[in-house]
Amino acid sequence: MVLSACTIGNNSMEEQPDEKIVHAAESPVFKPHQEINQEPIPLKVERVSENEVNIEMTSQITDIEITKGNNYKAWTFNGEAPGPVIVVNEGDLINFTLKNIDPAIPHSMDFHAVHASPTTDFADVMPNETGTFTYPANNPGVFMYHCGTKPVLSHIANGMHGTIIVKPKDGYPTDSEIDREFVIIQNEWYKYNDLEDFTNGVPSNVVFSAKALKEGDVNTNGTVGALVETPLLAKVGDKVRLYINNVGPNEVSSFHVVGTVFDNVYVDGNPYNLMKGLQTVMLPASGGAVVEFTVTKEGSYSMVTHQFNHATKGAVAVLKVTKDGLDDGTETKAH
Repeated sequence: MVLSACTIGNNSMEEQPDEKIVHAAESPVFKPHQEINQEPIPLKVERVSENEVNIEMTSQITDIEITKGNNYKAWTFNGEAPGPVIVVNEGDLINFTLKNIDPAIPHSMDFHAVHASPTTDFADVMPNETGTFTYPANNPGVFMYHCGTKPVLSHIANGMHGTIIVKPKDGYPTDSEIDREFVIIQNEWYKYNDLEDFTNGVPSNVVFSAKALKEGDVNTNGTVGALVETPLLAKVGDKVRLYINNVGPNEVSSFHVVGTVFDNVYVDGNPYNLMKGLQTVMLPASGGAVVEFTVTKEGSYSMVTHQFNHATKGAVAVLKVTKDGLDDGTETKAH
């Protein structure tokens, strides 16, 4: 009965309100999750040797604030949506453990960064169980990860998505020039757990989130305006690197930073895929990139998808540039 509810999406829930437009978080909650709001469990990463790393993630149900006061009972990895960024090195062997504390629905992991047998290595982990899998990360880049349990669209759209960065063994040619680096992820929100809307509707919100590369970095969920109210910071003259990923699940991103031109773009984050002087980077659903640019003047540099219907729905972040790289307290301006 639970699996059927997961598979048929919206038909498994209580009857929807007789309204043509329902905000993402206003539909009735999937009954087995109704009273659940699990405290986020931190990602665990342990390097056990030069080329081997243990990673433990948790699939759980946690409320995510999409807009002020508007919570979405998200299906998440580690209580975040998008999930926490994972960073490994090219050539690492990943020993991956998924703990599923969702009491009702199986979940799984699909890493785009690895070679694996989807049947066995991305297998479902049942409620209140744990699965362990091993695979190599032999290709550098910026990759999506997501739950691969059927229907995949429901699991991704409900919040089970994130980014894994595989750092190139020889680095990027510009490593010594970089002053600041951030992770930016674009995702979409639809009517809550509504497979019909996920499939045929348009997103009610499209959001940019920042994910922490190290302790103390800005780390946000898919909340509209989070990176406008609390902008990222840089100082005049800084060369900035962004690891960007469009986790979709459905829409293309046309990533652009207002007020600059990309010096270098590494498509999918692979150092061999170098392009120079781009104004906009096209990211298909799941697509990633590393972009680098220099900020030459003080001001609020809006980061947007140039599909402005999506920017209007929330896909805007701000890089605030000041003389010293500190927030000077002036008003942040955004598109």
